[in-house]
Amino acid sequence: MDERIRLEHGGGGTAMMRLLMETVLKDFELKRAGRVGLDEMDDGATVDIGDKTLVFTTDSHTVKPIFFPGGDIGRLAVSGTVNDLAVMGGRPLAIASAVVVEEGFRIDDFRKICRSMNETAKEVGVPIVTGDFKVMEKGSLDGIVITTTGVGIADSVKTDSMLKPGQMIILSGTVGDHGATILAERNNFEFEDLRSDVAPVWDVVEAALAVGGISAMKDPTRGGLASALNEMASKSGVGIVIWEEEIPVKEPVRALCETLGIDFLTLTNEGKVLIGVDRDRAEEVLAAVRKTLHGKEAKIIGEVVGEHPGRVLVRTTVGGHRILNAPVGDPIPRIC
Repeated sequence: MDERIRLEHGGGGTAMMRLLMETVLKDFELKRAGRVGLDEMDDGATVDIGDKTLVFTTDSHTVKPIFFPGGDIGRLAVSGTVNDLAVMGGRPLAIASAVVVEEGFRIDDFRKICRSMNETAKEVGVPIVTGDFKVMEKGSLDGIVITTTGVGIADSVKTDSMLKPGQMIILSGTVGDHGATILAERNNFEFEDLRSDVAPVWDVVEAALAVGGISAMKDPTRGGLASALNEMASKSGVGIVIWEEEIPVKEPVRALCETLGIDFLTLTNEGKVLIGVDRDRAEEVLAAVRKTLHGKEAKIIGEVVGEHPGRVLVRTTVGGHRILNAPVGDPIPRIC
């Protein structure tokens, strides 16, 4: 059977996970340079150097359109890599960037993207230290693709598989902002106040880690909260219950999703963090996160339980429960 890769394979959902497990994880033999390697399928990996632990991550960015309300592909590229380091407990040290553009790409647009990358990196104080630049023939690439690789240093590495029953789940802000914004831009939907949340969230993570009691973190990008929470539950061997009435969502995002019949819990976020924290530290961590620039709308949205391991339940506003499954793929291709 001549199987081909489909768009859903790049959506961050179950289809992508199956593909990677059947190819990459089977075919690569050297997959570890520290405690966390390729097999863990986390947001990054660790590299042990003496008594220091480096966190290492890489990500490619193909978002369409490349400029959108709240950001652009440059801001997205830097933020995405900073955030992948951050949720593993890594303070960003340096970033490398590889850029591939299509012949005929406007130099003014490239300059805007470079400046955006610079400003975003300055927000975190992380230098962009090396990179690569290539051009492909017109028609062989759609505009521009940016790959960023980051290295950070961690005092205590956090993975997405360390949740424990009894802990609470904190979300650092409103859900679905990025996904809804891209969807509206592509389809010329006029929804006021829709803006991507794309941002580097090291400030949120740093504040949470300073309080302590943090076991696991994840940035809910492709596949949204649904994908991220299911991945955390499955890897940790626990159940998660989230409370529908506590999930912060902006009205334009809710309205767009209701119009199109999309669950906002599956929409991509590019400036949010899910944090698993000990129950007795949850309120203190929440207060610390709310003092940061990117955590002002943070809320405790649920808890970790010992029942139904590997599953995520939503307690509805009427008191019932529904299963929140991970999406097969992101409902919006080329979202990040």
